[in-house]
Amino acid sequence: MIDSKTALARCQDLVALAQSMGADAADAVARANSSEAVSMRLGQLEEVERSESEEIGLRVFVGKRSASIHTSDFGEDGLRALAQRAVEMAGHAPEDKHAGLAPAEEQFAGELPDLELDDSTHPDPAALREAALATEEAARAVEGVTNSNGGTASASRAVMALATSTGFARGYSGSGFSLSASVLAGEGSSMQTDYASRSARFRADLPTPEEVGAEAGRRAVAKVDPGSLPSSKMPIVFEPRVGNGLVGHLLGAMSGPAIARKASFLLGREEEDLFDPAIRIVEQPLRKRGQRSRPFDGEGVACTDRMLVENGRITGWLTNVSSADQLGLGLTGHASRGSGGSPGVSASNVHLEPGEITPEQLMADITDGLYVTGLFGQGVNSVTGDYSRGATGFRIRNGEIAEPVAEITIAGNLLEMFRALTPANDLEMYRAINVPTLRIDGMTVAGE
Repeated sequence: MIDSKTALARCQDLVALAQSMGADAADAVARANSSEAVSMRLGQLEEVERSESEEIGLRVFVGKRSASIHTSDFGEDGLRALAQRAVEMAGHAPEDKHAGLAPAEEQFAGELPDLELDDSTHPDPAALREAALATEEAARAVEGVTNSNGGTASASRAVMALATSTGFARGYSGSGFSLSASVLAGEGSSMQTDYASRSARFRADLPTPEEVGAEAGRRAVAKVDPGSLPSSKMPIVFEPRVGNGLVGHLLGAMSGPAIARKASFLLGREEEDLFDPAIRIVEQPLRKRGQRSRPFDGEGVACTDRMLVENGRITGWLTNVSSADQLGLGLTGHASRGSGGSPGVSASNVHLEPGEITPEQLMADITDGLYVTGLFGQGVNSVTGDYSRGATGFRIRNGEIAEPVAEITIAGNLLEMFRALTPANDLEMYRAINVPTLRIDGMTVAGE
């Protein structure tokens, strides 16, 4: 796999080629990935995967006309052909008055910060196999586990480089490691399955295989022989690993392109109190070893820490060049980029700050409620905020987590849900979006 310096040099070469062929402006992005994963099932080797990919994409502008094209051919002849095709395509494209590159003064300058994204540790297949086996064995050792979908250990590295005709040229690399296990518990119609997984930039930051496996086993056993709930309105408590999806819906609604298309339930609500004043949601793109840490965005704009929600209100929209121009706003460092196509928008590391009470205290006054541990289905309307998803979890009786429940649906509206949201104090920071346990009163549960 190419390194970041080689990837950056190819991007610069491609931009220069495009300009020499008549492009008024251009940018090029290169991405390379390598990964290795070993899966074990019932103590036996099930699968070994090794993959590598390298792609480079070019976006050119001829006036206000643009075209984007990408290839996996990094050779001189391949890049020359790519640049020629892109310029020819741009000449036939429709005009887009909002398209363009980020101004040089908005782009990252200076030395790249050390975000500790790249671990030099490179475990061999034997070490991955040992970790996968230990993860699965720990899960199968939990009393009540009856079968296994397997345990997996993986390691990966990625390279990203971006060059623009405005003079920006930067690249960086990162690593990733993960452990996971999925097992079944119970027999017949009462059988249930669950999983546990952890990912980290540095291998040393992962929990042990035994910890991950034991969690998978405990979760599956706890779900055996689920019942249902009577249909009613009740308090719902979201486990952190599913509660972060609520923040994900918020981020999607804060996207500048969604606002420009008038396709967001937050449109026109910039001055409304959407949350309790104590709620704060923070983005930290420069957090060391963060899952989505990055020094600059997909258009080269510098990334900075920022408040997304403060004093109960959103602080603004997340923009790229096109949406910022459409909305008459500044750039926020949120452009996201694949190897082809125009930039989109995405956030980096985000967390909802913890509250002051424990999860147990958060549930203590709930006579009858629902503790959600799993969600499925895509019933979220990004324009209206209407929310309806299938759920599994546990009934809450007199402040205590009780029997498992499944085959239920929870529903509400995200605007009302945000206003009713109360966080516990159990925030952990190892996901891309991190939240503590969250409580929302008054949601509708459809069960038996």
